[in-house]
Amino acid sequence: MEPQIGFAHFLAQTDAVGRGLLAILVAMSMLSWYLIITKALAGWLERRRASGFVEEFFSSPSLAPVQRHLDGGNSFSRLAAHAVAARGKGDGEFLTRAMRRVMDEETVRHESGLTALASVGATAPFVGLFGTVWGVYHALVNIGLSGQGTLDKVAGPVGEALIMTALGLAVAIPAVLAYNAFVRSNRVVLARLDAFAHDLHAVLTTGSQIRKAA
Repeated sequence: MEPQIGFAHFLAQTDAVGRGLLAILVAMSMLSWYLIITKALAGWLERRRASGFVEEFFSSPSLAPVQRHLDGGNSFSRLAAHAVAARGKGDGEFLTRAMRRVMDEETVRHESGLTALASVGATAPFVGLFGTVWGVYHALVNIGLSGQGTLDKVAGPVGEALIMTALGLAVAIPAVLAYNAFVRSNRVVLARLDAFAHDLHAVLTTGSQIRKAA
């Protein structure tokens, strides 16, 4: 009877190195999907809250009606809250520094986890490729020791080893796509935040109405 060929047979024949590489790929996949899901949900919720806050901000004649929403759990309300607090503690330069510090903190917060996604996307294919090379090496050694070097004896083990390359790509592709999507989303959000900061600074330093500043 011909031996069963497949991923289970590959795991049964591989050694600790092959299993360790597979465990690394599984861990990378779990980490990337955790970041993808959590960041996607957090980004959706923050965009929803920010849209409501910004809409109310620009529809109000002054800061008084929107001050009760300054803890709205989004980048725009946090920036406004820190700016309002800094206005009474110093001059315009102090306000500018305070707002810049908040924007830097928001940039870091939005970019958290992206390094991990980029690392998974860049390294997972090579981890899978190394697993394939290691599997092919052991398959050829075993075939050489058995003295059965025919094509049907070689193709099965080599084909099994290629599964590791496929797994590496399966881990890397979602991470790369998610990384690119999050980078673009962050760029849009931070550009809007920067524009909002200019309007907010004008309101706080000149005392003009929000609608006029906008």
